[in-house]
Amino acid sequence: MSSGSLSGVGVSPGRASGPVVKVTESIREPASTPGPEDPYAEAALIAPAAQTVAARLEAMAASATGDASTILTTTAAMADDPALVSQAEQLVTAQRIPAARAVYEAAGNFAHALASAGGYMAERVRDVEDVRDRIIAELLGIEPPGVPQLDSPSVLVARDLAPADTASLDPAKVLALVTEEGGPTSHTAILARSLGIPAVVAVRGVLAYDAEAVAVDGDTGVVEAVDPGAPVVAATAGGAVEWDGTGRTSDGHMVKVLANVGAPADARAAAEAGAEGVGLFRTEFSYLDADDEPSVEQQRAAYVAVLEPFRGKPVIVRTLDAGADKPLAFLDPDVEPNPALGVRGVRVAFDRPGVLDRQLEAIAGAAAESGADVSVMAPMVATAEEAAWFAERVRAAGIARAGVMIEVPAAALTAREVLDAVDFVSIGTNDLAQYTFAADRQLGAVAKLNDPWQPGLLRLIALVGEAAKATGKPAGVCGEAAADPRLARVLAGLGVTSLSMNAASVRAVGASLAGASLADCERAAQAAVAAPTAADARTAAKGA
Repeated sequence: MSSGSLSGVGVSPGRASGPVVKVTESIREPASTPGPEDPYAEAALIAPAAQTVAARLEAMAASATGDASTILTTTAAMADDPALVSQAEQLVTAQRIPAARAVYEAAGNFAHALASAGGYMAERVRDVEDVRDRIIAELLGIEPPGVPQLDSPSVLVARDLAPADTASLDPAKVLALVTEEGGPTSHTAILARSLGIPAVVAVRGVLAYDAEAVAVDGDTGVVEAVDPGAPVVAATAGGAVEWDGTGRTSDGHMVKVLANVGAPADARAAAEAGAEGVGLFRTEFSYLDADDEPSVEQQRAAYVAVLEPFRGKPVIVRTLDAGADKPLAFLDPDVEPNPALGVRGVRVAFDRPGVLDRQLEAIAGAAAESGADVSVMAPMVATAEEAAWFAERVRAAGIARAGVMIEVPAAALTAREVLDAVDFVSIGTNDLAQYTFAADRQLGAVAKLNDPWQPGLLRLIALVGEAAKATGKPAGVCGEAAADPRLARVLAGLGVTSLSMNAASVRAVGASLAGASLADCERAAQAAVAAPTAADARTAAKGA
């Protein structure tokens, strides 16, 4: 048995222990030889294989709900992508290579392009690799790599998990998840929380760890070997979560519990979960495959489908968070040496104000048609001047409430001035952490720096909370930090007035807030902010 312990980033709370099952690595790279006798017949095998894979994923999506269903549907569409199939077919006929090799190379080209783009697009690389392996396995008539059949409850250990694999896990058989790569905002993290499975990511060296059984602490991020003969300990989830559907502390201090959505399926799942509204509607999800800018009517129809489940309830719509790191073809972005620091978010609108104005026109129309209480906010705002520019255009479009996202440290440091220019702010902790610590949120090697419990990040949030109190205006959090029930209390104690998260976390966060007074939350916040490390912040908040 291995001695000592390993540590990573706890991304889904709870503690469990049991035997280790390691997940198979990606499929072996297919050979380029022998070449096919009939390249055209060989190329013709690719589309049916891709369609078969897509159909299986769609069937999985149909039996799933919430985040899992959305991610599986997206992965199915990627498997049946005509561009991927076409490129692979062309490689077969032009280079006379086997179909499996052609799919491997075509998918590699797509993955490289996504990785180079960064941001949201880079998050899709693992999806492409998963689709690649499934299509190749279908072509070769072999079992695709992934989670093996589990005969008994086990702890899964992997380099990383494909979203489709994570979404289809059986919580009754999976005690916990441990991955060597990934980060706090990865699909593995989001889905593990959704399923109530303790999870630790970015555990460097875990694949070489020779323990037969381990204990996993999803709160502290510690993974340690245990006696293989010890009794299996299932996740300590604490049973069903009770919550009356109103976000507030035990003494009546209101903190709205909202949901993050990007598509109609997300909105329905959020409404079913009891969310009081939407704190982040990511509109760019409607445009990722668009070659041309959608018309105002097309945009309006897409928005109405998301807004309708929240008639009479608050919905905050984020304008396009697009640009060089989330390239949309119709924006014709320039090549940039460092896209994450380039023209993205509201900066795109400075150069193309017509795109923003048409989107605002569509949002206003959708708000009227759906009956939702709509506000609008801009991403990637850095200064009060930018905030004022955006607010003026929003009001000119007939939308009453304008806000901005606090994702850039400069905006947090000048939150008082920013709030003077707008009606509300929402803190995007994913990007705020990334920019504060100069740590790519998709890079496992620096995942610990993107831990939302980092005191440096909490101190910036505290500045925003103080500015919100001083101006009497709302300040929400819509990053994954909001989905942590214990951190939710800390955020409330820092002055945050709403929390927005994935649908599966809504009830747990609502119940956590209801179980503490505002004074309890403020004590936890003070203890966490004063801590020297993220681990100490967790411990201090728990004991406060």
